[in-house]
Amino acid sequence: MTLNSLFAAAAAAVTLAIASPAFADIIISDAYGRSSGPSAKSGAAFLVIQNTGDTDDQLIAASSDIAKRVELHTHVETSEGIMRMMHVEEGFTVPAQGFVQLERGGKHVMLMGLNQAMVDGSAFSVTLTFRDAGDVTVTVPIDLKRKPNEMSTDS
Repeated sequence: MTLNSLFAAAAAAVTLAIASPAFADIIISDAYGRSSGPSAKSGAAFLVIQNTGDTDDQLIAASSDIAKRVELHTHVETSEGIMRMMHVEEGFTVPAQGFVQLERGGKHVMLMGLNQAMVDGSAFSVTLTFRDAGDVTVTVPIDLKRKPNEMSTDS
């Protein structure tokens, strides 16, 4: 290898390192899923997404074998004062060194057209897709008894 090609290779490596994005470090906690009952056609998953990285990331999609369709949803209040659930196509921002909480009455993963009943004590997998961090698969325990805003007591 000539000195010129060595310098060219080194310059290319430095350029690649500078141009590469700083990927977010995603941690998922306090996940649980629920439906309204054994014959329900839909359910939801709730969890906390923490970003320990130095750049914002974006949760852009979710998928699961438990449902025919999986979407990111939130609730918004209409001008009539009625809360309505809506699909959030752009997903949810997870701020650098911060978190976003997916919870009942707010942001959540909506499971539509359940392929099986959500049985208390069982679990299912959800793959969360982030713009920078890529796919993160989470095991979601089903907890039909959990109250809104109640943290898990499991360690």
